[in-house]
Amino acid sequence: MNKLPRPLIFLSVFLISYTLPLENQRVTGSILEAFYLLRDYAQHHVLLCLIPAFFIAGALAIFISQGNVIKYFGPAAKKTTAYLVASVSGTLLAICSCTVLPLFSGIYKKGAGLGPAITFLYSGPAINLLAIILTTRVLGIEIGIARGVGAVVFSIVIGLIMAKIFEKEDRERMEKGTSVKDAGHQEDSLGYKSLLLGGLVVFLIFANWGRPSEPVGFFNWIFSIKWVIAGLSLIIILFTVKRFMTPGQRKDWLEETWDFAQQILPLLFFGVLFAGLLMGRPGMDQGLIPYHYVSTLVGGNSLFANFFASLVGALMYFATLTEIPIVQGLMGAGMGKGPALALLLAGPALSLPNLLVIRKVLGTRKTLTFAGLVVLFSTLTGMLYGYLF
Repeated sequence: MNKLPRPLIFLSVFLISYTLPLENQRVTGSILEAFYLLRDYAQHHVLLCLIPAFFIAGALAIFISQGNVIKYFGPAAKKTTAYLVASVSGTLLAICSCTVLPLFSGIYKKGAGLGPAITFLYSGPAINLLAIILTTRVLGIEIGIARGVGAVVFSIVIGLIMAKIFEKEDRERMEKGTSVKDAGHQEDSLGYKSLLLGGLVVFLIFANWGRPSEPVGFFNWIFSIKWVIAGLSLIIILFTVKRFMTPGQRKDWLEETWDFAQQILPLLFFGVLFAGLLMGRPGMDQGLIPYHYVSTLVGGNSLFANFFASLVGALMYFATLTEIPIVQGLMGAGMGKGPALALLLAGPALSLPNLLVIRKVLGTRKTLTFAGLVVLFSTLTGMLYGYLF
C-alpha cells in the first residue's frame, strides 16, 4: 500500500488543528480520556506485558527453525496437531489482545500456516482460564460455560475458515519463504533454549497475574506468591543468557526483539489513543461516543443488539479480566444476556490497536475477514444463547 504524500499529511494535520472544536466539552473530555487510556496502557501493559512478549518473539525468531514451525504449523502439517497445539499454546499464555501480537507475528513470519496462526491469535486472549472461572462466579455458570466453549470452538473454526478462504495466497507465501531469518543457532542444544523460553513465558504469566475480583482460593494463593515465581524465572533467564548464550546470539536476539518492538509499538500507541478518543476508558462516559448510548442499545436479544455488542467489543480495548466487571455493570443497566456473551467473545480477542497491528502483518483483506468472522460468530452465538436462556 502506497504511503500518503507528505503535503497531504501536513494539510490534514493543519485542517484538523484549525477546526478542532475545543470549546465543546465532549471533545475536550474525549481528548483527555484518550491520553488517560494511553497512560494506563503504558503503566500497566508495556513493561511487564509487551516487553517480555517482544523478547519471547525475538527468541523464537532466532532459536526455532523455520523447518520446525512449518512441520507443526505449516499448511502441510496434520490439521489436528496444528490447531490443537495452536489453541493450547494460546490458552496457556492467557494474555491480552495486544500482548499476543508479537508472538503471533513471530510464528506467522517464521512459516506458520494462516489457519493455525489465527487460532493462536484468537485463543491467547480469548481462552483465559481465570477469566472463564471469574465469568462463571460473577455472571453465572451458564454464561461462563458458554464463553469457554464458544472461545475454544471459535479459535479453531475461524482458523480453519481463514485457511480455506486464503488457501492459495498462503501457499504462495510459503513458496516464497518468510521475512524472518534463521539465525543459524539451531545446531545448539535444545536444553538452554527451552530453559530460556520457559523462563520468559513463566515471567510473562506471573508478572501479570491480577488479583481476582471474586474470592477464588487457588488463584488468590497464586497471586500472593506471583512475585516470588516471577523473580525466580527472571533469575533463570539471566543465568541462561550469561552462561549459555554467545555474544553473537545475544546480539541477534536483541536485534530481532527490537525489530518486533519498532514495528508494533507505534501502531499500538496510536490505536490506544484513537480507541480512547472514540470510547474513552471502559466504564467512563467521556469518549466521543457516549458510554450510556452503548448500554441503551444492547438490551433484549435482537440481531442488532448482539451485533452492536460484538462490534463495540471488537473496537474497545479491554485489559485482561476488566471485561467482566464492565459486562456486569452493563447487565445491571439492562444489557441482555445474549449481547453480554457476544461482547465477552469478541472483546478480549479484538481491539482497535490489535487490528491495526494485524493489518500490518496480514494485510487489509485478511484482517477485515478475521474481524468480520469474530463479530459474526459472536453475534450468532449471542443470539442463540439469549434465545435459550
